[in-house]
Amino acid sequence: MLYIVPTPIGNLRDITLRALDVLKDVDLILAEDTRTSSKLLNHYEISKPLTPFHSHNEHQVVNHLVRQLQEGKKMALVSDAGTPGISDPAFLLVREAIKAGIRVECLPGATAFVPALVNSGLPASRFAFEGFLPLKKGRQTIFRQLAEEERTLIFYESPMRLVRTLADMIQYFGPGRSCSVSRELTKIYEEQARGTLQEVLDHFKSKTVKGEIVIVVAGKD
Repeated sequence: MLYIVPTPIGNLRDITLRALDVLKDVDLILAEDTRTSSKLLNHYEISKPLTPFHSHNEHQVVNHLVRQLQEGKKMALVSDAGTPGISDPAFLLVREAIKAGIRVECLPGATAFVPALVNSGLPASRFAFEGFLPLKKGRQTIFRQLAEEERTLIFYESPMRLVRTLADMIQYFGPGRSCSVSRELTKIYEEQARGTLQEVLDHFKSKTVKGEIVIVVAGKD
């Protein structure tokens, strides 16, 4: 049995009761960063074996993990924050587990883009989640394609690249396109900046940007 377990994106109280039950019950917890996951487990007094599972080792360990699952082990996969598989490792293990006939359950829970979308005030009935944009190769091509997209667009971004990305969006989408930037969701310094792309860019150009970022942009009118 393989469980995909969402973990809080900031506030530790955002974990579900079911997620805690699963983490207490499994034989092994696969963690993107064992140090980060240990803090969560220690907070809830959960003592279980932890092993690393991340983008740098997933191809090397996936077959070994599938064999253990086939032998009857119960495992939980967690990422540093949010739902594994949403811009975090999970796809490869889930795919191979399904191929091997192993039961997979993904628990509902914390993820950053949903509250950012709902809180943006932009249409949420149809949206496209783009995750992290490429840094170089293919970046311009994606922007040109997305400039014609009519659905609301959602992106993850690092604080170091936020200003550059907003400037790129102005180049391809125009300065008047509505957008919202959520920073440090669920944390003590949570911030929501709404307005046109130009207004939001001017806001963040005037300050030091820190924390996790979600950008929500209106689709083409």
